[in-house]
Amino acid sequence: MKQLFLVFALATAALCQAQQKPTELDKSPLDISYWPANYPILKMSGKAKDVPTARILYSRPLKNNRTIFGGIIKYNEMWRLGANEATEIEFFKSVKIDGKQVPKGRYTLYCLPSENKWTIIINKDNYCWGNFVYDAKKDLLRTTISIDKVNEPVEAMTMYFEDTKAGTNLVIMWDDTKGALPINL
Repeated sequence: MKQLFLVFALATAALCQAQQKPTELDKSPLDISYWPANYPILKMSGKAKDVPTARILYSRPLKNNRTIFGGIIKYNEMWRLGANEATEIEFFKSVKIDGKQVPKGRYTLYCLPSENKWTIIINKDNYCWGNFVYDAKKDLLRTTISIDKVNEPVEAMTMYFEDTKAGTNLVIMWDDTKGALPINL
């Protein structure tokens, strides 16, 4: 009887697994950028001397012939700084942003864009879908960054770390707009 039950359970599990379909390709794929750049490759090749300082996890929406800033991304309204889940930034070491200490940890990143500047918000509430449950009481830091226009439009929203003398800039680019958040050790 036990053997018959085991065969039935295995057959049921195999049938259930065979009926599951993989998810479709997301229109805004998830991406990860590290500081230092290419940290996973450095680690695999034995060239990483320490843990990374930071990484950012975000979904990359596409322009798709749309008006981005002042269009689908409304000025002076909260933006999740990407698509799908809210963008997350993780610091593996304490850093300074706008002269303020940001402890090691994982945070959610939001933006209040305007025509000439962006307010970047680091929030302690993680694992959020979009900004639908944003809670300003959990803000760790707010800082304003200037933005510039780029000559060639960027189709897929892009974020990466760019080394500076004092640390790095988290560069954010989409459509014809580029902003940089300075991060120091």
